[in-house]
Amino acid sequence: QVQLVESGGGLVQAGGSLRLSCAVSGGTFSNYIMGWFRQAPGKEREFVALNWSGGITNSADSVKGRFTISRDNAKNTVFLQMNNLKPEDTAVYLCAAGPRMGVTTVSWVYWGQGTQVTVSS
Repeated sequence: QVQLVESGGGLVQAGGSLRLSCAVSGGTFSNYIMGWFRQAPGKEREFVALNWSGGITNSADSVKGRFTISRDNAKNTVFLQMNNLKPEDTAVYLCAAGPRMGVTTVSWVYWGQGTQVTVSS
């Protein structure tokens, strides 16, 4: 059974940085496309970034230039480095894994429980 556990969320002032981690157990990590989504209260879950072991990455326009996704296949972990955070980045951030690249939730098979990120102005 594949399990995803996020960590690294917290409260930060606008302009600050956080680094999220997602540890994956079960399955073959290097085969998975890994992604990050976020969900703010009252809003739909939205795509943030994805990473494939073959070197392909993609990120939402709203975070380009500020957020960077990376992975360590030896540690079965994917990271999301978030810089220059804005109050509108406040959300629960969820890690996802699956066999297909996609910016909608239907493309992803496995999900973590999420970690809260709050950016104060």
